Amino acid sequence: MVSGEWPTEPVASRRRSRAGGAAGELGDLAGLTLRGMPSPGLSLLTLNIGNPSVARAKRQLAWLIMRDEQVLVLTETKASAGCRLLADSLTDAGYAVHWPGPGPGEYGTMIVATVPVTPDDGFRDRVGYLPARAAAVTLAAPDGPLRVIGLYVPARDASIGKTERKRKWLTACDAALAATVTEMPAIVLGDLNVLEPAHRPAYPFFEPFEYDFYCALVTAHGLTDVFRHLHPDEAEYSWVGRVGDGYRYDHAFCCRSLAGRITACDYLHQPRFDGLSDHSALTMHLAITPPAGLPPTSH
Repeated sequence: MVSGEWPTEPVASRRRSRAGGAAGELGDLAGLTLRGMPSPGLSLLTLNIGNPSVARAKRQLAWLIMRDEQVLVLTETKASAGCRLLADSLTDAGYAVHWPGPGPGEYGTMIVATVPVTPDDGFRDRVGYLPARAAAVTLAAPDGPLRVIGLYVPARDASIGKTERKRKWLTACDAALAATVTEMPAIVLGDLNVLEPAHRPAYPFFEPFEYDFYCALVTAHGLTDVFRHLHPDEAEYSWVGRVGDGYRYDHAFCCRSLAGRITACDYLHQPRFDGLSDHSALTMHLAITPPAGLPPTSH
């Protein structure tokens, strides 16, 4: 691999075993294999990986490979050496990896799974604007197909340009969700960079259009905030600023038909405390039968 020559075309859902590639750079992590002990039911996790350096990507890989969730949604990816190492190493370990490649200077979302998934590029095509920030796959669960949508919403500051970029992306994503969530049961996870209207504490610099996006998820699109479903009054944060100001930016939603099967949803702060990311992870569990797992690769 040559730094600076990453392709921009999508890395499709793929599994392969090979002697060389990223595994040769991993030292003690070389020869990783697919985790084969998932908890009963279907579990998913989202983590903002912060476009890691190669060194930090190796540490993230060591943490991710020990997780039991069948589906991982990794946000803030870039066409960088660290993100490529994660994609290649997880593929080599037997995971299915779907990564619509971000264009130069742009960010994206990667979906990684221990079960078979089918890429659903139609969703990002519906988003259209900065499409690599949206990734989707379908799972052929025994009770019927499920769509998993991973989102990385643009952040912003007070500038007009970044505010309008975020507004435009949220508008496009809202329209894509309206055309998608009624087709089959859906789960939406990722770093949404928006807060719920009742967020504690309240911050005066968030605009109505940002709260409107959250509200549309739970009203117009008929989705359930998985964490709030189980913890209606708990104050939790997935990103904390330098002065201790907390924000619940990372979210998981599911369609209402799945809400009765939610059994767990928690923020995992270890990645943030250990310096793997500046975000905490969010994990959720549904009492539904997942697809059969992918077979481990041999090295």
